[in-house]
Amino acid sequence: MNLEERIATSKTIIFKAVFPDSTNHYDTMFGGTAMALMDEIAFITATRFSRQRVVTVSSDRIDFKKPIPAGTIVELTGEVIHVGNTSLKVKVDIFIEQMYDHGREQAVTGEFTFVAIDEYKQPEKIKY
Repeated sequence: MNLEERIATSKTIIFKAVFPDSTNHYDTMFGGTAMALMDEIAFITATRFSRQRVVTVSSDRIDFKKPIPAGTIVELTGEVIHVGNTSLKVKVDIFIEQMYDHGREQAVTGEFTFVAIDEYKQPEKIKY
């Protein structure tokens, strides 16, 4: 499988309902909850791409474009956008869908960098 095919097959999409237990006093999703979900989907995407142990080493600029209201559905997408020697970068987007309307809007976007590690927790080459 070439690099482009590997990136395409590792693209990850998850849907979640936004319930009151994940919202703040403004009735919108906590920023920290959104970031945790983003890191999780980025990890899954990086692992599906590399099939190696990976760890998050940085999150690069997370932009909150719209609040995410309670009672909506969110779609999280993760896609590998760069592969280095021992690291790879995953772009994550969160889209909002109203439960009873069509359409979606982008709410959050960010990038996460992962490093592949061996059994001794030392960086190792990304294999693809």
